[in-house]
Amino acid sequence: MKSVRYRNKFLLGPRADQRSAPTTRSSGVGTTSSSGQGCALPGNPTPYTCGVTAFPALVPLHAPLLVGYSGGVDSTVLLHWLCRCAQASATSLRAVHVHHGLQSAADDWVLHCRQQCAALGIELSVHRVRVEDGSGLGLEGAARQARRAAFAAELRDGETLVLAQHQDDQAETFLLRALRGSGVDGLAAMATDSRLGAHPLWRPLLPVPRSALLAYAHCHALRWIEDPSNGDDHADRNFLRLQVLPLLRERWPHAGAALAASATHCRQTRELLDEEDAELVAHLEVAPRVLSLSLLRQVSPGRAARVLRAWVQGHAAAPLPATVLQQVLDELLPAGNDRQARVRWHDHAIQQWRDHAYLLPAQLPALPHHWQAEWDGRAPLALPDGGQLCLQGGAAFDRPLQVRARVGGERILLPGRQHSHALKDCLQREHLAPWRRAQLPLVFDGAQLLAAADVVIAAPLQAWLQAHQAQLQWRPGGW
Repeated sequence: MKSVRYRNKFLLGPRADQRSAPTTRSSGVGTTSSSGQGCALPGNPTPYTCGVTAFPALVPLHAPLLVGYSGGVDSTVLLHWLCRCAQASATSLRAVHVHHGLQSAADDWVLHCRQQCAALGIELSVHRVRVEDGSGLGLEGAARQARRAAFAAELRDGETLVLAQHQDDQAETFLLRALRGSGVDGLAAMATDSRLGAHPLWRPLLPVPRSALLAYAHCHALRWIEDPSNGDDHADRNFLRLQVLPLLRERWPHAGAALAASATHCRQTRELLDEEDAELVAHLEVAPRVLSLSLLRQVSPGRAARVLRAWVQGHAAAPLPATVLQQVLDELLPAGNDRQARVRWHDHAIQQWRDHAYLLPAQLPALPHHWQAEWDGRAPLALPDGGQLCLQGGAAFDRPLQVRARVGGERILLPGRQHSHALKDCLQREHLAPWRRAQLPLVFDGAQLLAAADVVIAAPLQAWLQAHQAQLQWRPGGW
């Protein structure tokens, strides 16, 4: 295999002329590849005393793991340590490398990661992503978003994602959040255990300082790459890492650990508040995605803000930005049963109607004005807004019926009545929200209106449904 030259592109481990730490070795420990990129195999004894302090012992693993592996020192140490844990636990372990395409040496980094994983006997997947700098998140934020999407796409059923953030990263995150004016939720920073979608996300090195990771890497003669962008203090996080934290440590050597401990205290406080928020949401949510504003007004504004955030988060909607949250508090909370304020963010909206707040998609589809279809009830009828109308309990109607959108002016004969009523009045009595009315499929037998979905049902159809022990069921689209 052709040897890859790394000098002047990125550093492969520490260099004696640039760092006070000893030069990384590839001989005497583990196996060396033909390209000279050695990697100590887990479990192999080292020929010298490591002296690694503050680094966790091997832990039993109970689920298959996917490790985010950039090739840098942090993820290299994590992968090596987990490989030793996996061998002891007989647990499967894979790695994923995300190729961002932001550095000229990115292809060389992929080669390095492949070689290190091959030496460890670990399966490696490589995801090439496109970082969209115009997303408004900044380059670092956009890269992080692309990376998380790649992780989510790679995870298999039952796997846990493992990332290499450590104590110094936690301190930086705490400082960044504090400088942005974050409250307790933001200052809680990163959690050791969280989730990425349906998968657990584990950060086992979060209590460990970076100095311990470097000591572990030297002890095991590991090889890693250095991203040259880490030396550029233009990015906020790099500025904290390179300029601010070293200065703080000159006066307070324990600064990193203290800041990370403050994040832990904030997280504990947040967990207590989250429990209370969940109890309040359960009390205030009168129906799925429907919150009672009259009850919400009975709590303090600060608690109402937390409840709204928790309510939105509980339905997997995008988090409420601070400005949008304040708009909700200013426009929806003031009393007034006839108010219909609406606040929108990203792909969601909160709509006020009849003193309740409804969490909705930002744009709800409506049935096309001239749409119609024949339906015999044998199979569910797919509606053009993505919804569905089905007949449950009955095989089929006696003859095909017609289903179409509302055009206005329809009348319907209700059970027990001698005269027809305006459908509009019936829908108002049923408290059907205006946005739902635009999605309402009407069922006709010729010119006779038999039903407005499952909301209002005419006398003839009601009698037929009772005789056949059947019922209509409508699921609106866009929910």
